[in-house]
Amino acid sequence: MDRRQIMGGMLVLGGAASLPGAALAAEARPGPRNLITDVAGLKVGQAEDLAARTGVTVILPDQAAVVASDVRGGGPATRETDATALENLVHAFDAVVLSGGSVYGLGAADGVVSWLGARHRGFSLSPAPGVPVSPVVPGAALYDLANGGRKDWGVEPPYRALGMKAVAAAGDQFALGTAGAGCGAMAGGLKGGIGSASIVSSDGITVGAIVAVNSAGSVIAPDGKTFWAAPYEIGSEYGGLGSAGLKAAPEDWGRARTNPEPRKNTTIAVVATDAKLTPEEAKRVAMMAQDALALAIRPTHTPFDGDVVFAMATGKIDVIGPRPFATAKIGTLASDTLARAIARAVYEATPWPGAKVPTWKAL
Repeated sequence: MDRRQIMGGMLVLGGAASLPGAALAAEARPGPRNLITDVAGLKVGQAEDLAARTGVTVILPDQAAVVASDVRGGGPATRETDATALENLVHAFDAVVLSGGSVYGLGAADGVVSWLGARHRGFSLSPAPGVPVSPVVPGAALYDLANGGRKDWGVEPPYRALGMKAVAAAGDQFALGTAGAGCGAMAGGLKGGIGSASIVSSDGITVGAIVAVNSAGSVIAPDGKTFWAAPYEIGSEYGGLGSAGLKAAPEDWGRARTNPEPRKNTTIAVVATDAKLTPEEAKRVAMMAQDALALAIRPTHTPFDGDVVFAMATGKIDVIGPRPFATAKIGTLASDTLARAIARAVYEATPWPGAKVPTWKAL
């Protein structure tokens, strides 16, 4: 990678100064998979229970990674987000879990913790023979309990087993749409799902996003099929319709849910980078990435949503130049990439087997 200098907010390439945005527009591109797994050191595994119309997605770093979280929805279901607070002990995390199932779905992390612990992956303050390590696995769940799937699981919800199955399946490739944590999701009045995207910056930093979209708000403008995230589309990754259809009256929410209920709608996501970030910098990236929900969903961050964004840094690439500028650039790329991932989740979604449910492709 050639070393670039940053002077007075300008990016200097080969002795000539140019605006950072101009360099990014000219050179930034999606990674080879256009998935979060383009970030070096990351794998993703998924598992579904189609009868129950639910599932689990695990984001698994090769080694413990810096993780931060930002919670803005009015009805979140979370696990270990307090552990990501900057003042707390642990600053390296073993996985992040996204799940359906609301509070039941938080149990998916139990399966992931067991799988990691059996492989001696986890935190230990004072390692000693016979003393298990403690895998630290934050997570968030969305509400898919009322989607018509079989939920008569009694005292044995499927999520621990799904979590273990998902982490065991972790790899570079994974399905989008009706898969993983997005299996049971709806996005406003359309089928929601799992989406992912990536970008490689002009100076070689990779940023990726993965998201389970189960929002109260709509991802498309009223009276058409145009995604609110249309300005950020690269190529035709979600239909290539352009931005001409982006228009809405102040109180026209289009295909948003007409009767949303508290705690039943959520967009949960992970943005990741291969750059070396401090926990404080990762926190800022998570906060900036939350703006993607405002770019891609209308309305968002409502009292009915449990929106959560995690930021993960695998630390494979040194940041060059002033760190505040680098953090701002990574956060902006994370926001735009997450907006693209939200649109891809709905674009790729298909009905559950044997079910009739509105999808974007059927509009």
